[in-house]
Amino acid sequence: CCRPFPARRSLGAGTMAAPTADGFPAAEPGAAPYGNFPNYSRFHPPEGRVRLLPDGLLRSLFPEAARPLLGLDVGCNSGDLSVALYRHLLGLQESKSSPDHPAAGKDLNLLCCDIDPVLIERARQCSPFPASISFVNLDIMDSSAREPFLTSYLGRFGRSTFDIVFCMSVTMWIHLNHGDSGLIEFLSFLSSLCVYLLIEPQPWKCYRAAARRLRKLGRSDFDHFRSLAINGDMAERITQILTKDCAMELVCCFGNTSWDRSLLLFKSNGSNHKGRESSEQEQ
Repeated sequence: CCRPFPARRSLGAGTMAAPTADGFPAAEPGAAPYGNFPNYSRFHPPEGRVRLLPDGLLRSLFPEAARPLLGLDVGCNSGDLSVALYRHLLGLQESKSSPDHPAAGKDLNLLCCDIDPVLIERARQCSPFPASISFVNLDIMDSSAREPFLTSYLGRFGRSTFDIVFCMSVTMWIHLNHGDSGLIEFLSFLSSLCVYLLIEPQPWKCYRAAARRLRKLGRSDFDHFRSLAINGDMAERITQILTKDCAMELVCCFGNTSWDRSLLLFKSNGSNHKGRESSEQEQ
């Protein structure tokens, strides 16, 4: 069931600086400064998230919308969670039959991106739904790369926005690598890109753990870690930013995973999602 999640203060806006991706998954967890762990799903299995989501979620959110719905998964790693979300949202069971389900793509097309090309290549090779799940190497914080690519992708469907965006345990890595202003810019960008946003923020204790791992490996600390003014209860702070600064409303919290991360669903308050309107008119 859903429970409300309060927001308290508004946070200011800022600018961001784009990172440089080295394109590696590292053997040591602390050596994955963008969260590009090579075996992430072993530590946080996809089932821990999807079990919190109600059956028929897409039908309840988009009861009369034209199909296919368009989804974006930001920071998809090697795609295990992306595929699990896709299966769950469409009510698909694990099957030993055909490796692809052509009918599924009529309901949802899912674009998944990650900063690490090695992880993306693994995701492509292992995907059971190549016709309806696309994996691309993209630094979401590089506006010169993301804007033309996403505009082109959406344009193929006559759309300007996604129906739903997934951001699962990504916010901390944006925050650590781009600072407070980068986090705000990232959330603002995501909110402008979708009708619904499903987000799983990492709690502050994960920030401290990530910094410790880097230090243990003898690496330099994250540039912004010690100067972050947005800290503490990160689920609440991110809710504040999205509701006060990004014209979104909190629909519900689906609960917490066993590793203590909230799954929060937001909806855009904006009325400028012309992509969906034009798509429906064409049907």
